[in-house]
Amino acid sequence: MVSKVAIVEFDEEVKGSFKRAIDLIGGIDDLNTKEKPAVIKVGVFDHRTETHSTVSVVDAIISGFRKAPKIFLVESDNYRGKGMERLQIWSKLFTKHVTPFNLSEDTDTIKVKIADENIGLSRILFKPNVFVSTHVLRTFENGSILKNLLGLIPDTKKVRFHKKLEATLLDTYEAIGGINLAVLDGTYMYRGAGAMPHAGPDCTRYRIRTNILVVGRDAVAVEAVGIAIAGTNPDKLPIIKEAVRRGLGEGNIKQIEISGSSIEAVREKILKQQKL
Repeated sequence: MVSKVAIVEFDEEVKGSFKRAIDLIGGIDDLNTKEKPAVIKVGVFDHRTETHSTVSVVDAIISGFRKAPKIFLVESDNYRGKGMERLQIWSKLFTKHVTPFNLSEDTDTIKVKIADENIGLSRILFKPNVFVSTHVLRTFENGSILKNLLGLIPDTKKVRFHKKLEATLLDTYEAIGGINLAVLDGTYMYRGAGAMPHAGPDCTRYRIRTNILVVGRDAVAVEAVGIAIAGTNPDKLPIIKEAVRRGLGEGNIKQIEISGSSIEAVREKILKQQKL
């Protein structure tokens, strides 16, 4: 099956742009159903920085799952704070239908093998629930969409996995049955120190306004396209190479069906912004 990725530029109306991206990849009617709760893993290492998906983009994703009986926005604790504290970034979106969920506080877990450790992951992450990963566009060699999976591990000592990061992320990916929808929030592209989650609260000088969404059902392909937009060859990145070796997705840009805007057009836009 051909991996489809949509690159859509937006101005103010993010929901309309997200819907267009979904249409370009063939829709998500099989995911947006009244039988399947949707679990949206937002990526936020430190709530004091802005290197996380915006409220507007997460709201747009929520709108795509209006038939779901329940939508959970999920995060876990880390050494910077509690997951529930960081989820307050999106508090204006909380309703009876959309609920924040701290993975570190869930006692209903399933034991899985991750990087040679037995880890209890929240049952909420597993199928038949729909799993969505959203993070920012950034110049970061470990990516965003796949790196986001580190936050599924419930304990705070996640730093121990950094020496075996590819195995950790992809073991987690396989354990939960994969990512059903990947959404790169390109409201900004974060570069240099600002691409790193520990860059500190003053990360605005490391970002470029890009106003794009990168969306697809093959998370590896979305990651590869995002990395290419950021100016790096995805073929050279260990996380992409290992994901392809495991057969988890497409990492070759030439084999990905890209619709909407092109990588070249977006790169040109970014280069112009860098010169300003």
